[in-house]
Amino acid sequence: MTPSSRRSEPRPTGKGSEPDRLGQLRLLVVLDALLREGSVSGAAAGLGLQSPAVSRMLSQLRDIYRDPLFNRTGKGLVPTPFAESLRPRVRAVAVEMEALMAAAETVPPRTAPAEDWEQEPLFRPMPLTVRRASLLQGEPGPMDVANKLARIGHNAQPEKRLAKYIATTAAGAGRSRPLTQQEAEDAMAIVLAGDADPIQLGALLTAIGYRGVTAAEVAGFITAARARIGTAPATGLHVDMDWPAYISPKVRTAPWFLHAARLVAGDGYRVLLHGSHGGGKEGGKFELAASLAGIPVCSNLAEARGALARHAIAYVPLGAHSPQLQALLALYPLFEMRLPTHAVVHLLNPLGARVSLLGVAQPSSRELHREVARCLGAQDIAILGNTRDLAEFTPFRPTTILRLAGGETQDIHVPSQKMPHKEQRPSAFGSREYWHALWTGAARDPVAESIVTSTAAAALLALDDRKFPTFDHALGHANTLWKNRLSRPDHENMNG
Repeated sequence: MTPSSRRSEPRPTGKGSEPDRLGQLRLLVVLDALLREGSVSGAAAGLGLQSPAVSRMLSQLRDIYRDPLFNRTGKGLVPTPFAESLRPRVRAVAVEMEALMAAAETVPPRTAPAEDWEQEPLFRPMPLTVRRASLLQGEPGPMDVANKLARIGHNAQPEKRLAKYIATTAAGAGRSRPLTQQEAEDAMAIVLAGDADPIQLGALLTAIGYRGVTAAEVAGFITAARARIGTAPATGLHVDMDWPAYISPKVRTAPWFLHAARLVAGDGYRVLLHGSHGGGKEGGKFELAASLAGIPVCSNLAEARGALARHAIAYVPLGAHSPQLQALLALYPLFEMRLPTHAVVHLLNPLGARVSLLGVAQPSSRELHREVARCLGAQDIAILGNTRDLAEFTPFRPTTILRLAGGETQDIHVPSQKMPHKEQRPSAFGSREYWHALWTGAARDPVAESIVTSTAAAALLALDDRKFPTFDHALGHANTLWKNRLSRPDHENMNG
C-alpha cells in the first residue's frame, strides 16, 4: 500500500477495532470549519468552541490523515493539496447534517394546502441580463489568459476583468485566493450591469460557492448592489428597522412575522420589509399577506419612503428595486444549491435603516453575516438562529441572537418557552383566513401568538436595548402591544 493510499484512509479512533463514530463526526465538523474559515480562532467562533479545543482536534486530524492539512502563513491557514481534495466531501457531510437537523425542527403551527396562499407575485423574475456568450472558436486558451492577468487593470473590458477574478479565485489549490472586497464589488457591478458573459457568471459564482464565500466578498457584492439601486435615504426620513424576508417557496408556514412587524411599527418605529417568496404558485404570498394586513406594498423605493412617512411600515418586493438580483436568486433551479448572491439580499438594507433584523438558517452562515455587517460599517444588527431565512422567532427551543450593538459583538441566549396547549384550527378557516383572524381576534392560538410576540420582542431589543435591557423586558412590552393592538388609534389603517 502506498503512503498516499494509507493517508486517505483515516485510522480508527475508538477502542479496540470499533471506530468512535461520534468523535469522527465531531472531527469532520471541525475540519469543515477550518477549511471554511481559514483560522483556528474563526473555526472556534463559528462552532461555539474554545480555540485550544479546535487546536487539539486539528492535531488529531493530522495524526489520523498523516498529513499536516494546513500550513500557517501570514494570511492564516492554507490547506494542503490533500486537504483541498477533502473539501467537497467534508462540506457535503456538513451540509447534509445541517439539513437533517433542520428537517427535525418543530415548525409550528400547521398550515393549510398551498392553494390557500396562491397569488401571482407583483414582480416575476425577469430573464437575467447577460452579454452575448463568447464564441469558443478562436478564443485564447487558459495559458494565454493566465499570462495576461497581470496586465488586466481596472479600466479593462468587463469580460477581461471577470476572467481575472475567475482565475484569481478558481485557479486551484495553492494558486488561488478569495477576492478582496474591492474586487468582489467590481465583479458584482459587472453582473448587475448586465455585462457578464453567462459562462463566466456561472464559473465565478460556483467557484466561490465551492470554496466558501468570505465576508469581504459578500460585502463587496452588497456595496455594488447598493450603488446600483441607490440606497441613500431621503432627507429627513429616518428608517429604524430593515426587515428582510427571503424564503424558499417550499416553506408553507403562515407569515406570522408580519404581525410582529405591525406591532413594532405601531409602537412608533419605522419598519421597511423587503423580500421574495421565490417562484411557484405562492410567489405573491408576501404581497398578498401585506395587503391583507394593511401594509403598503410598494413598487419602488421612492414609494416606500412615502409609505413609511405616512404609515411607519412598508413592504417592497425585491423585483421592485433590484430585478437583476431577483433574476440571480431565480437561478437556483439551474444549480440546486445556494449561490453566494443569496447572502446579498439579507444585508442589502435599501433605505439605510439604523438596525437590521435577520433570520439565517444555516449555523455556519450566522457568524458570516455578522462579519459582513461589520465590513460594511453597520453598528446595529440582530441575527436570529432560525430554520428559515427570515426574522421570525421560534420560541419553543433555545435560540441565540447574534448582535452587533453599537459596533460591539454581543450574543444573547434565550431559553425555550414551554409549548402552550395547541388549539385545533377551526375547520371554517383556511390558512390565510386563520392567519388574518389571529390579528382581528376572531381566532385564538397561543402557539402562533407566542411566535408573534417573541419575534416582536427580538426586534424591540435590537431597536432599543436601553429601554429593553433584556429579552424578557422586550417580551413583556410585546405582550402588552399584542393585547392592546385592536384599541390603537391606527388600528383601522393597519387592520386591512
